[in-house]
Amino acid sequence: MNKSDQTPPPSSKPSSVLPRKTPDLTEHYTLGEKIGRGSSGTTCLCTDKSNGKQYACKSILKSTLNSKEDYEDVLNEIEIMHHLSELSNVVRIRETYEDSESVHLVMELCEGGELSRRIKENKRFNERKAACLIKTIVEVVEGCHSLGVMHGDLKLENFLFVSKAEDASLKAIDFGLSVFYKPGDVFNKINGTVYYVAPEVLEKKYGREADVWSAGVILYLLLSGYFPFYSASKDAAETFKKIFDQILKKPLNFKSEPWPSISGGAKDLVHKMLNRDPKKRFTAHQVLCHPWIVGDGVPPDKPSESAVLSRLKRFSEMNKLQKMALRVIAEKMPEEEIGGLKKLFKIFDTDSTGTITCNELTEGLRKLGSDLMEYEMQALMEEADMDNSGTIDCNEFLAATLHLNKLERENLRNAFSFFDKDGTGYITIDGLSQACKDFGIGDNHLNEMIKEIDQNKGWKIDYSEFEAVMRMGTAEK
Repeated sequence: MNKSDQTPPPSSKPSSVLPRKTPDLTEHYTLGEKIGRGSSGTTCLCTDKSNGKQYACKSILKSTLNSKEDYEDVLNEIEIMHHLSELSNVVRIRETYEDSESVHLVMELCEGGELSRRIKENKRFNERKAACLIKTIVEVVEGCHSLGVMHGDLKLENFLFVSKAEDASLKAIDFGLSVFYKPGDVFNKINGTVYYVAPEVLEKKYGREADVWSAGVILYLLLSGYFPFYSASKDAAETFKKIFDQILKKPLNFKSEPWPSISGGAKDLVHKMLNRDPKKRFTAHQVLCHPWIVGDGVPPDKPSESAVLSRLKRFSEMNKLQKMALRVIAEKMPEEEIGGLKKLFKIFDTDSTGTITCNELTEGLRKLGSDLMEYEMQALMEEADMDNSGTIDCNEFLAATLHLNKLERENLRNAFSFFDKDGTGYITIDGLSQACKDFGIGDNHLNEMIKEIDQNKGWKIDYSEFEAVMRMGTAEK
């Protein structure tokens, strides 16, 4: 099932996916053997010419993109992959290239194959292994939801093992049907893969709860080796109809083998994930707290807070240099890498003025589940409002919510150069004072800040000191 049932006229087809020109892929990478093939292109092994490291390169043929919406969908997938790059169990996108024929996504290489292949090899998993795998999958779901993303197409084929080792970690791939959403959004297009689709999706009225249903189908598969809803008909239309009817009405089968020998705890969790009422269905957090998942461990005490809130908290603890550096980095980043954060900004900017007021920030965070007191919200607002205008503009929002894995050496070098106004290789009081003026920030207490950072006691900051302070205490919460 696709995002759209209609194809706009050819005249609406743009010439490029990315909002910028890129170098040629082969200037930086050597392409190797094909390791995967899909309807829109291939995935090849590729090697970074500068250091010999290997990656996977997914190349999407532009000839398979028939409309403006198709082009937008590819850009949306790229933005979402960058947006989710903090999640440890999501394959990390490295770079994107585009030429006249294809768009190339250079990504982390996972050599262990699809989860679907291991099910075929093992038939099914024992309960402890199934619990471990579904825990990872639902952590991906919770992480996506905390970042304002609904995956939309969870299935075995969209999870790869990092290596061929028995205990290899599992990573999510393919966000082609994923969407940004805000709390309360209701979707009405039938998306997903037939065996995994939730009943409310078929009824064209659904939200993020549909991801948990799809994860529940995966759990049923891991434990039994077969789908809960299935049809062997050779006619595609008849197959779809039979499966959809089952999804909407058929009771779960716990009588056939191997279900009689599977624990009550496992069956209880399957029931709660495959509840047809999305309001009664378990949330991702409830799944992660279920005794069958937790086992001998300790359940998480609360759901993952929204990424916006956790990053605002982190930003509020930074000094002026760190805050200004993050703003410089955000402003110089490629559009596709910060597109997700810009969409989050628009969700908070409910009156579309280009700024977020304290009331808008408070209301937006409360919709995302925040229970902060009003004075705490005001404090976060003041820290993100770098120029003391009383509102947060888009650049301030980007600086405050940029994930710290973007502190790569090239980005840090660019930021350092911004402060090193005279090119001496040092950040001085004068350079910092000028940067504060550029951003409309007061320059009080700069002496104390430099004294704290400057290890050489020369009243100036060299690159190594700058890099150290930018990476200091940067672990995400």
